[in-house]
Amino acid sequence: MSAPEARMPERANPLALVARLRPSRWQRGDSGTTRSFLPGRRVVRDTAGLPEVLGRIGPLELRLARTVQDIRRAQRLRFQVFYEEMSASPSPRTLLARRDIDPFDRICDHLLVIDREYRRTPGGPARPRVVGTYRLLRQEFAERNGGFYSAGEYDLRGLLAAHPGNRVLELGRSCVLAPYRTKRTVELLWHGIWAYVRHHKCDLMIGCASLEGTDPAALAPQLSFLHHHARAPEAWRAAALPGRYVPMNRLPAEALDPRRAMAALPPLVKAYLRLGGKFGDGAVVDRQFGTTDVLVIVRVAEIDPRYIEHYSARDGQAKSSSTS
Repeated sequence: MSAPEARMPERANPLALVARLRPSRWQRGDSGTTRSFLPGRRVVRDTAGLPEVLGRIGPLELRLARTVQDIRRAQRLRFQVFYEEMSASPSPRTLLARRDIDPFDRICDHLLVIDREYRRTPGGPARPRVVGTYRLLRQEFAERNGGFYSAGEYDLRGLLAAHPGNRVLELGRSCVLAPYRTKRTVELLWHGIWAYVRHHKCDLMIGCASLEGTDPAALAPQLSFLHHHARAPEAWRAAALPGRYVPMNRLPAEALDPRRAMAALPPLVKAYLRLGGKFGDGAVVDRQFGTTDVLVIVRVAEIDPRYIEHYSARDGQAKSSSTS
């Protein structure tokens, strides 16, 4: 919706109008932010020394969002995947904006996978399109702005207090358009995450990963598998908040078929497991998004060296063992 037109006083300051159009909510203190008369092109993120392009595989390019427009494109993609394709329930504001708007967006970095050769119609002009995104929140920005997103579901205080020297990175809000849900897109995103982790010297990755559905009983094999085979050690564990805690130990270990349970897990959860990720105590039902969430905890020092080598491709080109 566009605001009603209004006449500007003869001596009105144009920058004052621009300030109202582009509120400071996007600011988080980056030294590289710049002004622009066009609201969407305002640069609100500094790459902090990372290259403009973090990786490429074929026509797919990975970048960090820098402008307001970049972040809004990520929000539109999330709306398309979470609300139109999946079963999330939009608020009136979300429905009107047709963007998945979240208060944490203003303090996070946003990885963007862009198809540089996307065409709306066969033979039409190429129009670069955001087809995948991941949201990254460093501890320094979380502490300045009320904490991590995951703290709305899990009590992170003990985990953070027990390891004060660790630099924590929270991952979340990941999604990819259906036609692009391939191995190479996932690898490109993880190539960017690993470049970000190395650059900012992160020691610990945390985040809420989602299993589709809000009936924990129907998800008993998956939740029980994570409880029995991938539970975080006590020193690295965080529990779901008391009012939201859903037990994960729903089936005894001997009643599980580990291969079937593993196969039923979402690809993102499997990716965390391959990296050596562990999971917190208890799940949380998120009825707005129609999911059951689990807390993933990945210690960077314990990531399998094979994956470190795989995602540490040189010259900005992500390795891929598959073109599918």
